[in-house]
Amino acid sequence: MDILISCQNKTLRCGDFIVPVRIGKAGFADSAQAKEGDAKTPLGAYNLRFGFYRADRLPPPQSPMVFRALRPDDGWCDAPDDPAYNRFIKTPYAASHESLWRDDGAYDIILVMSHNDSPPVSGKGSAVFFHVSQIDDRQTLGCVALSPDAMARLLPRIYNGQRVIIEA
Repeated sequence: MDILISCQNKTLRCGDFIVPVRIGKAGFADSAQAKEGDAKTPLGAYNLRFGFYRADRLPPPQSPMVFRALRPDDGWCDAPDDPAYNRFIKTPYAASHESLWRDDGAYDIILVMSHNDSPPVSGKGSAVFFHVSQIDDRQTLGCVALSPDAMARLLPRIYNGQRVIIEA
């Protein structure tokens, strides 16, 4: 079963499960037009790869998907000219990167999808994840975010390789 994200309606649908989502604060863009740092959610078809979770805050997710516990030195490279661009890294790391160990709870659950990863194209966007929405309910920098409750209800329905369609 596909996961369908409607950027226009700001909803996620997985079968009969429908919940509101947050998308990029600058809206959305065709994946061919996507650029690093544009704050737009990239339209297209992707696959779920794997997930991360904060084991110090949450039990292992109840999901068929494979999850790895985050560690304080986990990061994701967002430097377009670096060989590790749009890849998991360990910190400290010399090039620009995002810490996956955040205090705000947004990355308590991360679902990694196949956006710009096979192979990564420099400058076409990095770290486009599904994650938990911020406590102030703001839009994202290009990711898809769900409330903690919606994320918990989605987890049993997802699996590695599942197709994600992000449409206008």
